[in-house]
Amino acid sequence: MAGGRSLGRGFGWLWAAYGVSTFGTRLAFDALPIIAVVVLHAGSTEVALLAASGLAVGAAMAVPLGAWVELRRKRPVMIAADLVRCAALLSIPAAFALDGLSLGQLLVVSVVVAAADITFTAASGAYLKSLVPPEDLLVANGRFEATTWTATALGPPLGGVAIGVFGPMATVLADAASYLLSALGIRAIGGKERQQCGEEGRQSGKERQQFPPDAPSAARAGRLRAADLAAGWRHLLAHPTLRPLFLNTVLVNALIMAPAPVLAVLMLGQLGFAPWQYGLAFAVPCLGGLLGSRLSRRLVARHGRHRVLLTAGTLRACWSVGLAFVGPGTSGLLLVMVVEFGLITCSAVFTPVLATTRLDRTPPDRITRTLSAWQITGRTTTAAMTALWGLLAALTGPRTAIALAGVLLLATPLLLPRHEHAPQHSTTTTG
Repeated sequence: MAGGRSLGRGFGWLWAAYGVSTFGTRLAFDALPIIAVVVLHAGSTEVALLAASGLAVGAAMAVPLGAWVELRRKRPVMIAADLVRCAALLSIPAAFALDGLSLGQLLVVSVVVAAADITFTAASGAYLKSLVPPEDLLVANGRFEATTWTATALGPPLGGVAIGVFGPMATVLADAASYLLSALGIRAIGGKERQQCGEEGRQSGKERQQFPPDAPSAARAGRLRAADLAAGWRHLLAHPTLRPLFLNTVLVNALIMAPAPVLAVLMLGQLGFAPWQYGLAFAVPCLGGLLGSRLSRRLVARHGRHRVLLTAGTLRACWSVGLAFVGPGTSGLLLVMVVEFGLITCSAVFTPVLATTRLDRTPPDRITRTLSAWQITGRTTTAAMTALWGLLAALTGPRTAIALAGVLLLATPLLLPRHEHAPQHSTTTTG
């Protein structure tokens, strides 16, 4: 299992599409809040509303889309999601040029992009499982993870330079272009896509065997029932391995992201860090993401998937409490870098193993709804807790709010699965 081996032409195009769209997204990091502040002179309450509402409403819109996508071929859905995101983002510079940009439009764009993000990610997870053999899923997910952290390290600093040189619309245009390139890359994969759910009359005998005996009749017939919308949550909450991983990951991500705006206020306001220092503090530690993603597969080969999930999942919860002690000057900057480096390294080990386990433990006819349910829950939880932590910081101070999130994170390893369970279905094999 050499790290540089080819996973096929199809995966190469998918990886390239993922890379270009991820880099575009990281280049446009916080682009909508920046435009809201710089162009529309929005206040902190309006910016917080923009961030939280976009996540929450976009997730709500994605609930029926998850079940609908389950019944469709995944590649056309991914291309459509890319084109929707491209068009939505292009509407911002168009409105700006016509002097018609408003906070309401930014909110609509935020919602549309969030819903399309969830739809694309759910469809791409299902498509990846059909594109790559089970034994190569961890390799593929490791490459996606490394790409994510490379883009995260390079994108925001370059985006800041682009905004400074070309103005606030530069990164939005770049992000829109990246989605167009992603759509072209996915289209270039070519070949026939095996349809896991579709009209019964169009399925071959082999395709029909992909449905377990208890699969919803609506899925078999290619129709969508209201009861099928909850299939993803039912699968997650009933599975002995996925349930604790789901609850743990949603809570950990929310507790990491919720105090992020509070930390920005503390560092840029009270402690007097310059914006470039703030960006540097979070860009340099992303090198830990490259390290962790490369270590992930080797650690699984040596220690097994369950032990890596338990250990890395525990270690990633131990870092954030240190952010409550950040001070001014070089020492404070170094403290943030060390904490973020440790957190990101452990997360980069954990995430590809989690993604592989999630695909292995989910039947083909439920993958899209399961991934949609996971993302919808995660984004709505993060949105709600971000708003809550903003209120908490206003009442108790930034350090107290950051410290509370860190302390609560220390308890999250209790939600990790203590025992390894075999897959509950026979349609996939574990790596």
